[in-house]
This record gives sequence, structure tokens and C-alpha cells, in this order.
Amino acid sequence: MKYKYPNLCKPITLGRTVFRNRMFSAPMGGTDISEDGCIGPKSAAFYELRAKGGAAAVTVSELMVHPETDGSHAYHLDESILNSLACATYTADAIRRHGAIPSIELSHSGMYSGTYMTDKKKQKGLTQWGPSACTRPDGVQVGELTHEMIQEIVLAYGHVAGLAKRAGFELLMIHGGHGWLINQFLSPMFNNRDDEYGGSLEGRCRFAIEVLKSVREAVGPFFPIEFRLSGSEFVKEGYDLQEGIRIAQQIEPYIDLLHVTAGTYQRTFGITHPSMFTEHGRNVHLAAEIKKHVSVPVATIGGLNDPAQMEEIIASGKADVVYMARALLADPFLPNKVMANQDEDIVHCLRCFTCMAERASTATRRCTVNPLIGRECEGDEVAPSSVKKTVLVVGGGPGGLYSAWTAARRGHRVVLCEQEAELGGILKSEQALPFKQEMYKLANTYAGFCRNAGVEIRLNTRVTRAYVDDMAPDAVIIAAGSAPLVPPIPGLDGEQVVLVNDYYKKKDTVGDEVVVLGGGLAGSECAIHLGLEGKHVHLVEMRNDLAPDANVRHRPLLLKELEKHVNVHTGHKALRVTAEGVVCETHDGQEILIPGKSVICALGQRSRTEVVEELSGSAPFVRVIGDAARVSTITNAVYWGYHAALDI
Repeated sequence: MKYKYPNLCKPITLGRTVFRNRMFSAPMGGTDISEDGCIGPKSAAFYELRAKGGAAAVTVSELMVHPETDGSHAYHLDESILNSLACATYTADAIRRHGAIPSIELSHSGMYSGTYMTDKKKQKGLTQWGPSACTRPDGVQVGELTHEMIQEIVLAYGHVAGLAKRAGFELLMIHGGHGWLINQFLSPMFNNRDDEYGGSLEGRCRFAIEVLKSVREAVGPFFPIEFRLSGSEFVKEGYDLQEGIRIAQQIEPYIDLLHVTAGTYQRTFGITHPSMFTEHGRNVHLAAEIKKHVSVPVATIGGLNDPAQMEEIIASGKADVVYMARALLADPFLPNKVMANQDEDIVHCLRCFTCMAERASTATRRCTVNPLIGRECEGDEVAPSSVKKTVLVVGGGPGGLYSAWTAARRGHRVVLCEQEAELGGILKSEQALPFKQEMYKLANTYAGFCRNAGVEIRLNTRVTRAYVDDMAPDAVIIAAGSAPLVPPIPGLDGEQVVLVNDYYKKKDTVGDEVVVLGGGLAGSECAIHLGLEGKHVHLVEMRNDLAPDANVRHRPLLLKELEKHVNVHTGHKALRVTAEGVVCETHDGQEILIPGKSVICALGQRSRTEVVEELSGSAPFVRVIGDAARVSTITNAVYWGYHAALDI
């Protein structure tokens, strides 16, 4: 077979282990770890799906090697705990049976113990340990590891590596980046020791090398070992790329694959996990530069979801392996689609951080574009219906499209009606924002799935009660979405005012000085875009907080972008729109003019309740989803649409 992306599809050998392609699944934590540290069936299924989807290696995340000094991670291997080895073996087998290589990440968080995940052992008095005594930014005191403790941890790495090999894992990733313990020893920001484990670069590398030697002794000479290294810490107190190269050269003799990542635990979340505001592959240059100075294969990671870009990375010699995490949540079958030359069917990650935000706020896993994530135990196949029915979907936004596709896959006759001339619903408004192109393209991807599944799509078609009565469907899914809120503010109907939903159609009419009314997510992102365009932008918000509807991972990065590009006015109530701008009332009752020749209205959305009321009871099965039910998120629209179709 002739591959469209031959370098990406080419096998690679590490040690004596052959990997079927160059697309590896990066570590992502499980969500059902038991109190004694065992992987549960949900997490096993979570990892298995990536193997089934075609990844060459699937890495189980962050196995804690020394619980006595590291209480932050939930998962660890201990042969004295009933089921510990069995659960690990089951997980490795679940990955291997689909042709992928099971990998596991060995980790110790050092001074950040107790900050990353719930301490399942409830060790409230657990002392945080690091290479040097210090005080963490949150005020926690960190103790300095003694020589005896260092040696105990070094031996623990080897012991756990041996257990992982016994459980059936065939690749070990040693986590030496992101501010965890090994990185703390490597970093001049954390390591102030004056003994053999500090001082010079060689001294700071000593702990990492001793760990790697311990692991090698446990697993043997031909077992592949991978080291995860931050190519640069991207903080002035830490090490930069040039020193990252020297660290890589020190570590190279002891490993089979160098995994180059970026950043540290402090202040670099948006670098370690590139957001929609940064370019795809923003950290590839680190791997490319380090690869010039080492002889072992090099892996890269960071916001990669386009096979054409990944092919170029491999073909040009910037890296030998590409890792994906969020991209394989959005579409676990991305590697299979690449191998089958079907990349047009890939559902691309939006880099919206829903996955990581849910992890932080609810301890669950969800994905905006893939409702199966977190529920892999339910299976990835859509069961056919025993009775073929006629299903009418009202609305061609993301929820409507996904429900139509799912219903068609179940064997139903599906008709989707959209009152406008183009599918996409509220996603259409994203096409004018370069950093949200994946979100706009999502509608096209879903629409393609619908057409391929036989969904009949009727554009420019408004669905009324009479329309439904005439069709007499067995089921109606109301996905009519929402409409902009336009309060009765004098002047808000002026020619200089553009609704944020319509900005993509009228962007050429927007001048160089703009007032954005409404500091929610939509208004804030539009303001950032306008600022990036070089316009002078004022963002006006009546509340004291901006973008409360943004998730907990996306919001801090969004606020940083606002600081860079936008003049923000919180606590300002818009009174009237004039030719000179927007007159506002401040929190202390004063009237001021926020200048701007153009005004963007982003004051929220309202559910299209009139459609819901008209179509209520129009068929034996009626389900309201997405914004038509309540103004919410794309995540909920897709999830509700998927399950509505399953319930028919």
C-alpha cells in the first residue's frame, strides 16, 4: 500500500522492540484508580481504545515509584497489594492485543507531592521532599533529601521497573521533565546542593543517571528505556535550550529514546500544554535542535494533530517519533485513519482544555468533540436498532449533526433540517478567528460523517409543527440552538454595531477602534482576535470578572492574552451607544465614554424556546438538546445529541 504519509507510517525499532508507526500516545492519567493504587476497568478501557485506534505505543501515566515520599499520585505498583500486579497486567494486555506496545511512565513529583492528584493514601502529614530545602509558592515547606533517601528512591525506580516488566509493559518512560523530582535535580532553579548531586551540570545530572542505571539493571540490556526531558524550562531561573542540549548528551548513553517536552510545574502550563492561542507544534524546535547533538532517536510533543505537519517533522529529521495526547482524545482512531489514507475523516482536537478542566474540577474525563471519552467501557461501536425509524433532527449545529450521524449509524432514516443556508450553527461564527479554525472545521467534519452515513440534509428549511405533522417522524431531536441576547440599550441597533455571531460576515466593516460589549467567553475571544489584528480594543463588562463561562484551564491563558492585547473595563454598565463609542456607568455611579467607532455586541445567548414550545409533543419521541435546552457548551450539545440518538 502506498501511504500518503510514508514517514509517519514507517515502523521504528527501539532496543529490540518494533513499533508499528511513529505515532505514540502520550501519558494521560486514569480516573478510577483504587485507594490501594490499582488501575480500574475504566482506565484500562481508556488506554485500550488508543491501542485499538492504531497508536504504536500507549503510555500509562505516572506510576508512583516511592509512595513514602510521593503522595501526589494515585497509581503505584506493589506486589504486596492484592490485585496490584494483576490490574497492571490486565492493562498491558488490553493495549498489546490491539498491536500496540504497552508503555508506562515512572514518576516521582518530589517537592510537588500532594499538588497534582488526590492523595489516595490520605497522608495529610506527608512531608514534601526535593533536592534542596525551600518554600513552595503556596507556602509549603520542602525538606532536603538525604543521601540515604536518594539511594532509596533510586532503588525504588529499579524495583518498580522490574515489576512493570513482569506485568507485561514493553517500554518504560522515565519522567524527567515538567518540574517533577528528576527535573528538580536537573534544574538550577530547584537544586542548590553543594554535594555530588548539585553544583555543576554533571552533578545535577547524577540523580537522573543513577535512576536510569537502576532501571537498566532491572530490565536488562535490550529493553527500551525512554527519558522525558524538558528541552527548556522557559523560566529565567531554570535551564534554557543550550543547557537542555548538554543534559541530553549526559543522559543519552543510558536510554533508547529521548522524549523532548517543555516547561516546568511553575508558570508554564500554556507552554507544556500549548493552547489555541499558540501555533501547533510550538515545542518541535526544542526536539529538532537537541536531535542535532545526540545519536538516539528523539520524540516530540505539543499541540500536534495534523498528519501533514507530523509527516514533515519526521521527513525533515526534526524528530523520529511524534507524541499526541489531546489529539487522541478527540479522535482515538487518528493513527488508523492516517495509515488508511483517510485523514479527511480525522476529528481534530480543539485545544479547548475541556479534557483537562474536567479532570481538575470533577475528577472525570470528557472531550468536547468525542462523547465516548471517559465512557470507553461502554464500547466504541454504535449498536444497530432493532426497528428502523424515521428521525427528524431540527438544527444543523454540532449537537444536531452528531445526533443525526449517530442515529443513521444505528440504521434509522434520518432527515436533518437547517433553517439557514449553511450547516454549523454557532460554530460558523468561529471562522473569522484564526485560533479557532478547528472549531469552525468541526461542523464540516461532522457534516461529512452525516452525508457518508446517508443522512438527508435539507438546508434553508424551517421546521414548523405543520412540517412535522406532514412528515410524521417517529422521533424528533430539537437542536435549534440559541439566538443572541440584544438588550434594549439605546443605540445598540446602530449601523456601527455588529453582533458577535455575525462578525465573520461583517468583519470588513469593523474599524480600527472597537468596543466589545460583554466580557464572557465569546466577547473575550473576539476582543483578543481584534487586538491581534492590530486594532485598539476596549472590552466592557458589567461584572467584576471576565469569562466566567470559560473552563478552569482555558480561562487563565485567555486572561493573559487579554492583558497583552485588550483594554479591559470591568464593573462598567453600558447605558447607550453613540457615534463616538459606548457611554458606561462605573461602579461608583460616574458616566464615562469608552471610545470606539465600531461596537461588537457579545451580551450572551438565549435558548430558542419558541421552537421547543412549538414542536413539543410532535412525535412519539421528542428530545431537546444543546442550547435549545439551555445555553451551555459544545461539549454538552454533542454529548446530549449522541445519547438522544442512542435512546431512540
